[in-house]
Amino acid sequence: MPARITGRTTPTYLHEGFNVALLSRTQEHVDALAAELASAGIAARGYATDVRDHESLKTALAQAADELGPIEILQYSPVPSKNYLRPVLETTSEELRSALEFSALGAAAAMNAVLPGMRALGRGTALFINGSSAVRPNHNYAGTSAAFAAESAYAQMLHDDLAPEGIHVAQLIIPLGIGGGDPAHEPAALSETLWRIYGGGTGFRTFVTPLD
Repeated sequence: MPARITGRTTPTYLHEGFNVALLSRTQEHVDALAAELASAGIAARGYATDVRDHESLKTALAQAADELGPIEILQYSPVPSKNYLRPVLETTSEELRSALEFSALGAAAAMNAVLPGMRALGRGTALFINGSSAVRPNHNYAGTSAAFAAESAYAQMLHDDLAPEGIHVAQLIIPLGIGGGDPAHEPAALSETLWRIYGGGTGFRTFVTPLD
């Protein structure tokens, strides 16, 4: 079956027949998650990589495709460093560069790696997940505000160019983060939202809850 590449918020794939590849900087972390999925009858494997190391990311994605099948769904949602969540006047140019590498350039490297396989399949979905600073810059979170905005622009352009090929690129904005007591932001609810985007959506941006 085609493989799904995922991050920290996993869509509802139970009983859907997808294999799952999990990417993280720590092999032990993704191995534990893969074992948890395997206990539920889901074929899953973990791969250690850093999204800022494009060659490592390309290698991990290629290995996942070789072992689990062509990648039909890419979910890009790495957890930002705390250094990207600093006020703008306390954020250095190096921290901004690192944030852009993490969000925008990492997303481009991942997409460039999986796009040939999606085109060969004749279908595909890329899901980019961001917080509200992607669409509403917050001076208290300078790194993510700049980097998520760049990632959003890149993803929007992908959406416009790839839609005629049957490849759906979409963005989910999670304003309040994962969890925190709001039912719509709980992991299970977010999984269902991502699954709906995958299953029936054609638009680009979805908000979990409206911004004030």
